[in-house]
Amino acid sequence: MISAAVVAAAIGFIPATAQAAGPSAEPGRSTATAGSAQNTSAQNTSAQDASAQDASAQDASAQAAAKDAAAKDTAAKGANAKAGNAGAEYFEVGMGTSTSYAHTIGLATSVSTDQANSYAWYTVDWGDGTTNEEFGKADELVYLKHTYAEVGSHKITITATDKIAKLTSTTTKDVVVDGSEFTPHAPTRLLDTRDGTGAPAAGPVGANGTTRVKVVGNGGIPAGVTAVALNITATNASAGGHVIAYASGKKQPATSNVNFAAGQTVPNLAIVPVGEDGYVELANRSVGSVDLIADVTGYFTRTAASGYTSVKPSRLVDTRQGLGTAMGQAAAQSTFGVQIAGQGGLPAGVTAVALNVTVTDPKGAGHLTAFPSGQQAPSTSSVNFAAGQTVANAVIVPVGPDGKINIRNGAWSPTDVIVDVTGYYSADGKAAYLPMEPERKYDSRAGSFPLPLAGQKYHTETVWTSGRALEALVLNTTVTNPQGSGHLSVAPDPNTMDDYISGKAVKPTPPDSSVLNWTPGATVSNLVQASTGTTGVIDFWNRGWDQTDLIVDLYGMYDKN
Repeated sequence: MISAAVVAAAIGFIPATAQAAGPSAEPGRSTATAGSAQNTSAQNTSAQDASAQDASAQDASAQAAAKDAAAKDTAAKGANAKAGNAGAEYFEVGMGTSTSYAHTIGLATSVSTDQANSYAWYTVDWGDGTTNEEFGKADELVYLKHTYAEVGSHKITITATDKIAKLTSTTTKDVVVDGSEFTPHAPTRLLDTRDGTGAPAAGPVGANGTTRVKVVGNGGIPAGVTAVALNITATNASAGGHVIAYASGKKQPATSNVNFAAGQTVPNLAIVPVGEDGYVELANRSVGSVDLIADVTGYFTRTAASGYTSVKPSRLVDTRQGLGTAMGQAAAQSTFGVQIAGQGGLPAGVTAVALNVTVTDPKGAGHLTAFPSGQQAPSTSSVNFAAGQTVANAVIVPVGPDGKINIRNGAWSPTDVIVDVTGYYSADGKAAYLPMEPERKYDSRAGSFPLPLAGQKYHTETVWTSGRALEALVLNTTVTNPQGSGHLSVAPDPNTMDDYISGKAVKPTPPDSSVLNWTPGATVSNLVQASTGTTGVIDFWNRGWDQTDLIVDLYGMYDKN
């Protein structure tokens, strides 16, 4: 049995018709500073305490509301039964359900009856081959929860029996758990305002304007999509600014996905919730116009597909060292293959892979395209770069049947390429995605005492899990106002929040991988699917020697339950 916080109030009770039973037997946030951690305080801890108090208050409120609803339901059904069926025995079971986890259903059940001191035996068939048996006073709520191995739709059947009065009642309900799994999609362009692809007409998005991207029904993407993986590129910007991606029909959040300066071409991966009308919105937060491009590489639905598994960030390719490919810069207009399955902790059967792709020392401007092996290179881009620039972008790439992907250098000059793996999708992946309303988790510029992240220091973040078993968080990281060059690394922290609070935390070791790279004065962003490790604490390392401001936006989480 579980609390009403899990059930979130038993509403929508489903009545059933009473039946005679056969003979039966009698009832017998950030943390306190430790080691080299910086910009840490008790704010996250206080927020978590407040969240816990809120959960307790919601639990009491939900339980009271559920009991009140059940009492009213019982009284109403009893009155109706007596009015319409004088002298008839009345015994009806109802159920209410709630979902707030990727795989778990909360359930409340009780019986409406005119029998005095009636007790009910409940048999709950969860629709996946498992059952529960519970017992309680008929007019009092019984709470249960169940975790499904797979996301999707499940039929719950409850049979209640009063073995004394020999009455029974059954009710059913179809439920869909909240988690979504990933379906890879061949890289496809859904929007290009330069030529009018996916837009009402060709032309840039005006200052502080928005454009809509059709997702459902576009490029073969089906209905029921909860979120979409888009590589969003800003180009031909007449002034600096940023792009916000969010679900159609929702309030524009105070977060950012792509940051750009005038004249720059900047891509960034975003996992964007999809509105009920099948669209997402892209807002240009700039005083000038900008062209926007959106390429899809996959989508999430509440049906069984591919779950996510995070891995320790590791390097698969570095052309400077001959790692994972031939030594030497990738030639102009050339393609090389990358082995995914069996590398970097990735098993066979991988359907898509989460990578961070970095270009460094390019001899000219251009772009890279990552795509599945066995296919022609699409007319999409994964990373855009200028001559001499070091730039990184997160990508989610479908994996070919041979366990490989391809990377094409679309520039007319050679460049070095680095590929780091952060996770993968597979049919046996346990973590399903829970999209969230975009939320700014951290901004070193904000607050009464803004404090940039010093060189070679790290900032810690965690989230209130509400009992979820998290695999990873989907975050957008932004560095701005850097005083020198450097790169950002993100990795799980071996210390717990309690370790930091008690002063027992030990200094973590920074990872060898990088999430984004910057030069003095630049504003650079990149998506990261950050593993929460075993402690739920994530470190953000400034691997430069000079201070910089750091911004962290939260978009969703992978819950493995």
